[in-house]
Amino acid sequence: MARFVLTRRSPLPPADCWERLTAWPRHGERVPFTRVGVARGTGREVGDLVLARTSLGPLGFDDPMEIVELVPPGPGRDGLCRLAKRGRPVRGGAVLGVRAAGGGSAVTWSEELRITGLPGFTDPIVASAARLVFGRVLDRLLEP
Repeated sequence: MARFVLTRRSPLPPADCWERLTAWPRHGERVPFTRVGVARGTGREVGDLVLARTSLGPLGFDDPMEIVELVPPGPGRDGLCRLAKRGRPVRGGAVLGVRAAGGGSAVTWSEELRITGLPGFTDPIVASAARLVFGRVLDRLLEP
C-alpha cells in the first residue's frame, strides 16, 4: 500500500482551513482530468459520499470516498475528517486534520492507497506521485 503524509502551516484560523478542506469540488481543481463532488448527503456528515471522477475521453474511473469520521475544529478541539475509499480501482483511506498552531493552523493530509492491478513494488512511485498531486491540491486549498 502506498502511504504519504503532507503537513502545511497556514495563517488562516482552523475554522477557515476546515471549510476549505471540506469544500470537496475544489479538490478537483488541481487534480488532472478529475472532478470531485458530493454524491450522497451534504459532504459534511458521517455516511456522506464524496466522489472523484477521473476521465480522459471515454476512459475513466470513479473513486468514491465515504466520510466515516467527521469532527469539525472547535474551541479546544482539533478537526478531523476520515475518508474510506470504497471504489474498485482505488482502495484505502485518507485523514485530513486541522489544529490551531501559532496564531494560524497546522493542516495534515495522510493517505493510504492501493491501486488494483499494480504490484506492491510500485508503491513508492504511487506515493511520490500522490504526494506531488495532493500537495498541490492542499497548497491551493489553503491559499490566503
